[in-house]
Amino acid sequence: MNLSCSIFTGMWPAATVAEAVTAAKTGQPGKPIRLYRRLSALRATGESLAKTLNQYIMEGEMFRKRRIMEWMDFMKMEYSKSDYAVRVDLTSKVKGIEAAEDYVSGLPESSKDLFTYSALMHCYCKELMEEKALALFATMDELGCASSTFIFNSLMSLHMRKQNPEKVDPLMQEMKKRNIPLDKRTYTTWMQSYAALEDFEAVGRVLDEMKTHNGKKGSWSAYSNLADIYVRAELFDKADEVLKTAEKLVKPLKRRKRYYFLISLYACTSNLTGVTGVWKTLRKSFPTKNNESYLEMLQALCKLNDIEGLKEMFEEWESICSKYDMSLANVVIRGYLSQGMHEEAELIFANACKKTKAKGSFLEAQEMLMVHALNTRKVDLADSHLGAAYFEDEKDVDGVEKFCKILKRLGCLSCNEYCLLLKTYVAAGKSDPAMHQRLKEEHVEISPELENLLEKVSE
Repeated sequence: MNLSCSIFTGMWPAATVAEAVTAAKTGQPGKPIRLYRRLSALRATGESLAKTLNQYIMEGEMFRKRRIMEWMDFMKMEYSKSDYAVRVDLTSKVKGIEAAEDYVSGLPESSKDLFTYSALMHCYCKELMEEKALALFATMDELGCASSTFIFNSLMSLHMRKQNPEKVDPLMQEMKKRNIPLDKRTYTTWMQSYAALEDFEAVGRVLDEMKTHNGKKGSWSAYSNLADIYVRAELFDKADEVLKTAEKLVKPLKRRKRYYFLISLYACTSNLTGVTGVWKTLRKSFPTKNNESYLEMLQALCKLNDIEGLKEMFEEWESICSKYDMSLANVVIRGYLSQGMHEEAELIFANACKKTKAKGSFLEAQEMLMVHALNTRKVDLADSHLGAAYFEDEKDVDGVEKFCKILKRLGCLSCNEYCLLLKTYVAAGKSDPAMHQRLKEEHVEISPELENLLEKVSE
């Protein structure tokens, strides 16, 4: 039975995932601690929400991998060659590289082949263990199982990650000498190595060789990679030429992100015509507009300092958006402030504050406005944005009340700021039985979060 297929095609892991979730809920020893307990402890531990969630997910993955290994042992089935390689990889991820080495050492000689050694080689390269990787390569070479694209790609990636791009070309020449097939990853790494050495003529030659080898015009990945290399090197004319070719290789109705990539790089080359051209093609290919597409376009226009275009694009988005995302408003605010248009930026912020269901935090916008106000010596405006990020941590109820009064005077006091106000009250352990009536008189829309905070403050 080929174990690798049964594990990774969804036939067995569904049960494993269910078991992992159950274990996470029960909090049994050696298994993931319940998520609720971790989140409840955030205030006491001072950990960030993102870090806690990422750690929880990673532990869940390790638990599932460990369960896979236990199941592999329990079934005592006959492994295929690729199954042994899977086991090497899992062992490295769950128990560490030394355990993976011990596992390979304990295998019968007949199972120490291209598959298991390649898996161990990949582990070494991933952990940047160059000496061990090269020693294993020598062993594989003696056994006649080192001539694979995967092995050479792993070694080249290792050298690039260790900032040794000069070691890539000799490996490429050895691949050619051994007639080892070159794939997209091989060519991409080769191009990047020359770019790191600032040999941009050689980068172009790699693309030419790739086209000759494949007998085609070249792939999207090759041209997009080359364009990115030229942009990073500030060879904008060359980047523009390559981008035009890459644009022709994008297949309509396939991937939005390729259009986003083109828009971003055209903006880096200061090519407004290129940006607007790709935008038109994107809209034609994907008539359904989303926030992500508008965000990419707004960022490009901001980079190009096309303030009029930025204004028009933002107004178009506001007129059709179903979910107001503060990250788009932040781009426009940043663009306006870069041109000294503080009043216009404040207006964008004030309008965003009125969106009670706006997605995202207002703190980034407040910070930008505060910094600009300080740089232009508008101290009062700076004060109005200064405290939002700190009141809750400092438990400064008086300060947050003054802050809210300033925002009210500016006409941009919304549900979000009242949430900040009440969170500060809760953090300080203070209550105000009249708070509910106060919000009612202010005609504040009560969100579920605000309702929950009101219950705590009104007690």
